[in-house]
Amino acid sequence: MARSILHIDLDAFFVAVEQARRPELRGLPVIVGGDPDGRGVVATASYEARRFGVYSGLALRTARRLAPDAIFLRGDFAEYVRVSKQFHAILANYTPLIESGGLDEAYLDLTGCESIGGTAPEAAASMRARIRAELGLAASAGIATSRLVAKVASDKAKPDGVLQVAEGTEAAFLAPLPLRALPMLGQSTEKRLAPLGISTLGQLAALADSALEGLFGNHGRVLGQRARGIDPTPIGHDVRAKSISREGTFAADVADPEHLRAVLRGFSESVGADLRRDGRRARTVSLKLRYDDFSTVSRSLTLPQPLSSNEAIFEAGTALLEKLRERDKRPARLIGIGVSNLVADAVQLSLEPAPERKQESLSAAFDRVRRKYGTRSLQTGRTAFDAATQDERSVFEKGTGLSSQMK
Repeated sequence: MARSILHIDLDAFFVAVEQARRPELRGLPVIVGGDPDGRGVVATASYEARRFGVYSGLALRTARRLAPDAIFLRGDFAEYVRVSKQFHAILANYTPLIESGGLDEAYLDLTGCESIGGTAPEAAASMRARIRAELGLAASAGIATSRLVAKVASDKAKPDGVLQVAEGTEAAFLAPLPLRALPMLGQSTEKRLAPLGISTLGQLAALADSALEGLFGNHGRVLGQRARGIDPTPIGHDVRAKSISREGTFAADVADPEHLRAVLRGFSESVGADLRRDGRRARTVSLKLRYDDFSTVSRSLTLPQPLSSNEAIFEAGTALLEKLRERDKRPARLIGIGVSNLVADAVQLSLEPAPERKQESLSAAFDRVRRKYGTRSLQTGRTAFDAATQDERSVFEKGTGLSSQMK
């Protein structure tokens, strides 16, 4: 039996939530992201704003220049999370095999679930009707035999549409589309294929596996299969993030090392909280700095033992910061810290208590207090939740409570 996979995506989610609770915003160019005179980026733009060339990730100042009459909103992430939970609760009525793709999207395996919601098109129509009636939001859906093709189909169905790709037509459906239409195919891959005159998925699919392996190694064969619409990945497998990070753009460039360390401390605590909540440890800590000319540098440190405490993350990040500033003391526009090489939260027992274990216990105590009373209810003297930074996590965060840097 061919699989019946549905990908459903809420259209212009952040903006749509704002318009649902403020109907006077409907039909207007609305941009969620923050102060247009600040240094943040666009989180979501209404379709009316997109006509002016505004898109997610665009600098807010540029967005204001392109759409001077647009309405700019800072956004309400807590409200977006609340609505997202309602959205996912609706989907749970149609199949037990659901995989969240973020706050505003999900994959559903409807294979064999006809007795619950009917055929896949019927289930899609029912879901979209409930989402509109209960949440006041529009949703687009794609239906196919694989998650990859269903995702591309839902993108093509936007806004507020449904597109089904019949079994056996996957490659033909993908063939005329540009390379970037394929999920996870990025700019670097696109650049490597350009000298070969390859700009569409059909051209990529026509390449022999041996040629693709010569270009991309073991990943080449998989890339060719994906370009042909072949993706056996099941719905509901472990999709936990392979990295967790936080980064923020300062309202004004910062050169003071104490200020940088204070903000780094706040981000370290946030990363650590997510790491512990997910029941994992990290072997690698990475630091990112961006300067006023938008040049960006990053450095990583892999540790002999996996860590999970706020203090250990901060200390590793501080060591990386000091090394970078030995070479370049220019003011920073952005700072970020992340962890990767994640492993399960298991440590080798020792006869003597290690300092790290004490720090882990302290971090766990912080977590308990903050869950009950809020993030800023308890802080160390070195922590700064800097109001002068735009935390890009809150702009791009998808679903799991981790950052946009989910790889």
